[in-house]
Amino acid sequence: MISVLILTKNEEKDLPGCLESVSWSDDVHVYDSNSTDRTVEIAKSANATVTQRPFDNWAAHQNWGLQNISFKYPWVFYIDADERMTPELILEVRKAVENPGENVAFRIQRRDFFMGRWLKHVQTSPFYLRLFRPEKMRYERLVNPISIPDGPVGQVSGYLDHFPFGKGISHWVERHNSYSTFEAQQIVSNRSNNEKFSLWKAFFEKDFHKKRYHQKELFYRLPARPLIKFTLLYFLKRGFLDGRAGFTYSALQSIYEYMIVLKSRELERHKQGLPI
Repeated sequence: MISVLILTKNEEKDLPGCLESVSWSDDVHVYDSNSTDRTVEIAKSANATVTQRPFDNWAAHQNWGLQNISFKYPWVFYIDADERMTPELILEVRKAVENPGENVAFRIQRRDFFMGRWLKHVQTSPFYLRLFRPEKMRYERLVNPISIPDGPVGQVSGYLDHFPFGKGISHWVERHNSYSTFEAQQIVSNRSNNEKFSLWKAFFEKDFHKKRYHQKELFYRLPARPLIKFTLLYFLKRGFLDGRAGFTYSALQSIYEYMIVLKSRELERHKQGLPI
């Protein structure tokens, strides 16, 4: 069998559907950041084990959970409250852990939904490491953390369905306002610490997750990043084929990038003693 890990913070709206999609597991853990709504009550009513810890940043929070939560099984499936496992995916992850070979983790393909449709073309990053042995996994970065597996990685079929706008566009904007603050802090921290960046690895690194890290750092160095983000999603990835949902999603993502640009500039000017 497989243990399930769900990270939550005031997820009373999305959590019931998530719990239903992972009800096949008899070891479900809700890792909560001191919710003030009915999240914990809902989790306990579904017989999930609840662990609470104040949230500091994404990497530290996730790493603490993997190191301190007592999972019943050697394999863990990590899922967010606004995500749902499809029946096909459930079958495939079970097959994967029955015969994992040397793999310590598996990539899962995710589908984002908006305005009642799958964002088939405009989705930013479709593959995520969600099935893994917890002692072989760690995370880096303050927000949108990079998964760092200690060993080979496989891939399973099936989809993990994601509903990022389930609580409304206002909630998405509020959440990404918070994310953009962490992203700006990460950028300024990397520059202050002279973090090494490799252009070669951004294009030719064989390890998927290392390559993604260097691509993200490359993206941070581009001028007119918000415009580039919109062009990439809407035109190059053919987001226009996703209709109004594709356009809106592309616009929101470009606004998010501009928020990061503004906040990183603000932090750098503050460090230099310049007016905001």
